[in-house]
Amino acid sequence: MTDTDTALQPKKKGLTRRQKRTLSRGVQYAVFAAAVIAFAATADWGRLQNQFAQADIAKQMFPDVITLALKNTVLYTLSGFVVGLVLGMVIALMRLSSVGPYRWLAGIYIEIFRGLPALLIFIFVGVAVPLAFPGTEIPGGTYGKVALALGLVSAAYMAETIRAGIQAVPKGQMEAARSLGFSPAKAMISIIVPQAFRIILPPLTNELVLLFKDSSLVLFLGVTLEERELSKFGRDLASTTANSTPILVAGLCYLLVTIPLSFVVRRMENKAQEAIR
Repeated sequence: MTDTDTALQPKKKGLTRRQKRTLSRGVQYAVFAAAVIAFAATADWGRLQNQFAQADIAKQMFPDVITLALKNTVLYTLSGFVVGLVLGMVIALMRLSSVGPYRWLAGIYIEIFRGLPALLIFIFVGVAVPLAFPGTEIPGGTYGKVALALGLVSAAYMAETIRAGIQAVPKGQMEAARSLGFSPAKAMISIIVPQAFRIILPPLTNELVLLFKDSSLVLFLGVTLEERELSKFGRDLASTTANSTPILVAGLCYLLVTIPLSFVVRRMENKAQEAIR
């Protein structure tokens, strides 16, 4: 065969890039499906049902799991979010301040409370504060302690989020406000901060979801029966009934709130991206 004949033969074409991606995706789906089928075939569903899905035990939890445990969890979360938002706003403005000591104090606070586990903050509020200030009580009892603990935890994260939002607002906005006679403080409050909050609304909502889960640490403060949140409520009933069904029901109640909130966060992020485009 001559070189001319070889050149005239059609060249063999390999898979295109799109075909390779399709093939790779199909293999991944097949592996995932095989893993699910293997798990379903080997799991002892009878034992799982006996331990986690007893309908009669689940019925005993209602309506208290909603009217008491879920209500307390929501109240703890919202109170902690409000405290964290206010404190985070102050720290963010201190972080952006031209006064050096303000920036240093804000930086120290953020580094400390972002680095410490939330559990240690709850123990600090429940134990260290009463020891440091004998005879004083945090207003609101357990609700006040939870609001303070969750607020201290979330404020460090919110402060950085708010700072980033303020810095994302074009500098021309401040210059325009100053040219209209606004003082720096009034321009920041009236012009810059509202625009920053439109930018940071998705991450703030995501922080609300995280706080909702962190509220389970309230048990380390020592709560009464009427102050129990979802995790404590489920754990107590699980101990009483020697069954894990209450824990599963409590987990489903968490999802009842976190899944819609996560959906809201995704919608807001998509809208923000569309507005940028």
